[in-house]
Amino acid sequence: MGWERVIRVHSIKPSPAWLGFPPSRHRFAYSQCAARRAAPGKKADAKTQALKVAKAVKSGAVKKKTKKIRTSVTFHRPKTLKKPRDPKYPRISTPGRNKLDQYQILKYPLTTESAMKKIEDNNTLVFIVDLKADKKKIKAAVKKMYDIQAKKVNTLIRPDGKKKAYVKLTPDYDALDVANKIGII
Repeated sequence: MGWERVIRVHSIKPSPAWLGFPPSRHRFAYSQCAARRAAPGKKADAKTQALKVAKAVKSGAVKKKTKKIRTSVTFHRPKTLKKPRDPKYPRISTPGRNKLDQYQILKYPLTTESAMKKIEDNNTLVFIVDLKADKKKIKAAVKKMYDIQAKKVNTLIRPDGKKKAYVKLTPDYDALDVANKIGII
């Protein structure tokens, strides 16, 4: 709010001393007084203005323009025509099979002395498994193949490139009995 409007309303320019405020704050104080006087009419104006702004925001009157990010210094004409595919014959004759089933995951059990010690002492079976198999898949494969619940699975990749899995069984199962059933011992 400028002095022009105040001059039009009062026709005189008030001095700071007249208002009773120090010179530095008089402008602010005067504008507050004027605002208090014009408050009832302004509330309606503020509401209509807020509604206008809300409508503009909702309709998206102001759209921000974004620049396309260029990733190359050379311009290539865009390929615009994209025809829908209409194959004359199916490219794949049969649906793909699961390449990592339980037979593929568990290759064979290890029968080394250290593996036998694990069976006896730690209730743990040792398998050579597929390189792509993870711990959850190994656990599921053991459950499917031998109907035993694994407590946890530890894996490592041997220096010859094969993956070894230590399958620790839950206390309900005895690794010796399971090994006998499988035919390790």
